[in-house]
Parts: sequence; C-alpha cells; structure tokens
Amino acid sequence: MRTAGLRYLFHESPKLLSKREKGRDLSQLKNDLVIRAARGEATPTVPVWLMRQAGRSLPEYRAIRKRGSILDTIQDVQLSAEITLQPVKRYGVDAAILYSDIIVPAFAVGFGIEVVAGKGPVVAEPFKSEEDLKRLRDLEPETDTAYVLETIKVLVEELDIPLIGFAGAPFTVASYLVEGGPSKTYVKTKALMRSNPKLWHKLMKRLARLAISSLESQIKAGATMFQLFDSWVGVLSPAEYREMVAPHTREVFQTLAGLEVPTVHFGVGTGLLLDQIVDTGCTVIGIDDRISLDEAHRITGGKVALQGNLDPVNLVIGHDVALRESKKVLLASASSLGYIFNLGHGVLPESDPQVIKAVVDFVHEYGNEFRRGAAAQE
Repeated sequence: MRTAGLRYLFHESPKLLSKREKGRDLSQLKNDLVIRAARGEATPTVPVWLMRQAGRSLPEYRAIRKRGSILDTIQDVQLSAEITLQPVKRYGVDAAILYSDIIVPAFAVGFGIEVVAGKGPVVAEPFKSEEDLKRLRDLEPETDTAYVLETIKVLVEELDIPLIGFAGAPFTVASYLVEGGPSKTYVKTKALMRSNPKLWHKLMKRLARLAISSLESQIKAGATMFQLFDSWVGVLSPAEYREMVAPHTREVFQTLAGLEVPTVHFGVGTGLLLDQIVDTGCTVIGIDDRISLDEAHRITGGKVALQGNLDPVNLVIGHDVALRESKKVLLASASSLGYIFNLGHGVLPESDPQVIKAVVDFVHEYGNEFRRGAAAQE
C-alpha cells in the first residue's frame, strides 16, 4: 500500500463522465485481479473479496467503531477509511469495498431514515403517497455526500488494489422506505406495487436517479468498480420482477455503462431471476448460496462473470468445514472464465477472523488448481 495525506475534493457538477473525466488510472494498481476477472479474463490466481469483510467480525473494527449510528462513523472520513483498510491488511483480499451503507443517499437528501443498532434502517415516516416523493430530491454528491467522496480520495492514495463502490438498488431501498424498516413479509411494499403501480414506478425512478448519482460520483472520486445491492429482490416472482423492478435496475447499469468500469449485481434468493438479471447490463452477477455456481452459469449462458458463493455460516462453523466447502465452490465455478470468490451473503459478526484468513489463503493457493481439474473432467 502507498501512503499519502488527504487530497482535496473536486467540485464539479454530477453530470455523466466523459472519457477523459473517468476516475482512477488502473495502471496504479499492483493487483488488478478482481478487475480482470470481472471482465471475463483468466487470472493467475482466483481473486477473492468478501461482502461485509470490514465489520463486526473484526476485533480491530469493534475497537475503533464510533458509538451510536453507523451513519456517524461513515461521516468520519479517516475512521471510514481505516475500517475499509482493516480487512485488506488482515486478510490480504484482492479488493477493498468502501465502508458505507446503502441508505446513505436517502439519508443525505433528508428523507428521514436512520440506522438503529440491532435493527437496521428505520424510517420515522414511511413512504405512502405522491407527497412523499418531495422528500426524495436529487442527490448532489459534492455537498450531500462529500464525506463519502473524501473517504474514497483517502483510500485511493492508500490502496494498490481495486476499491469497490456501491449503492442500494431501487427495489431494496424502496422496501426500507415503504416498510419503515426491515421486513420478513414485505406486505406494504407489495401492496404499493400492486395497488398503485403508477406511484411505485415514480418512486423507483427517483431511487434509480439517487443510485446513479451516488455511483457516478464514487467512480469519479476514484473507485474502480461498483456493486449494486438488491439484497431483498428475491422475494418477488419472475413476472413481478420483470414488470416492476427490472426496468429500473437496467436504467442504473445502462446509464453508467459509459464509465466503462466493472459492475456487479447482487441479491439474495435470485435463482429464479438470473435469466433476467443477466440482461440488466451488469458485467458480473453475485450469486447467493442457494444455487450452485455451475447452475448459475448455465442459466446466464456465460454472458457475465460470476462472483460468490460460499455460505457465510461456514466461516462460523470452523476451519475444516470452511475449507471443504470453499473447495466445493471453486469446483462449481469451473465453467465461468471470469470468476471472483466471495460469499453468498455478508460475513456474519460471529465469524472467526482466523478462519476467514485461512479461506482467503486457500483460495489464492489452490483455487485455479481445483477449477482446472473440474473443467478437465467436464
């Protein structure tokens, strides 16, 4: 890693970037394996990063994390940068993911959403009517989320591996705004979608714009790729996804295609949606642990690179199980030329950092050996 001081923020309008305005020069990276794999290229070792790799499983995270809302920590530039770097230093992963949250844009424009410890995003006045659209003004990243961009600037000076930016997809963010918090049934979300589709589409368009502005600014500040988290979209049927969600997800990816950076779509329970997700415009699909990678490859037809999909529970069970199951994941990934090892969801807080480190080392050392062996037997 390189070290340097804080750089000043740019202060330009958040228009779509021209080629000369694109973000980070990739020649600065000593390790670009994640970028290459995301583009469908063969890599000398299997690259690996883990969702929620910077978080509560790390004792060093718990030692420096601010009391109160995670949003307070995110707004502390130096602290957010340090938290982002912690798993890179400990595990030797091939990419860093920005320490932030998917609800930051909605929070920043003043919708009235907070993150409550032990519960998650909570909205005091949930979205119900056309009037609530006024609470979702356009994001102005250089002022609304300057702390996010400043954190990226710091990290660009420190990192010689890719930095992954991210945003929440329109559906998943909408579910929090409509439900008022996390949900197991999504009754209010589905009720709005089915009883007032016109208002639903207006809400989704507004949230797509928020995601686009946020992601564009992150890339311009120096992030080298991004992931769109549609964590809860798997609760929908394929027909409802096609009509009510896919057009807005596609808008995000296609609007930002001119940035020419790798783009990842991730959701839980999306096995029945993969044939549609592959056509949204992303270049990588993150696969959860409910479907095998070889089956995901069959469904997506090799149109995109794959990322995933170790069950994060294996990191809690222990060393031997985690390595055994990681081998199974690697074997199942053999059909996908562009492949990034990851989890099927985020690192659980009770995970053992030593087990995580062992998995990362195992993937680096043996990943391609298992993939080549499986491919030879096909």
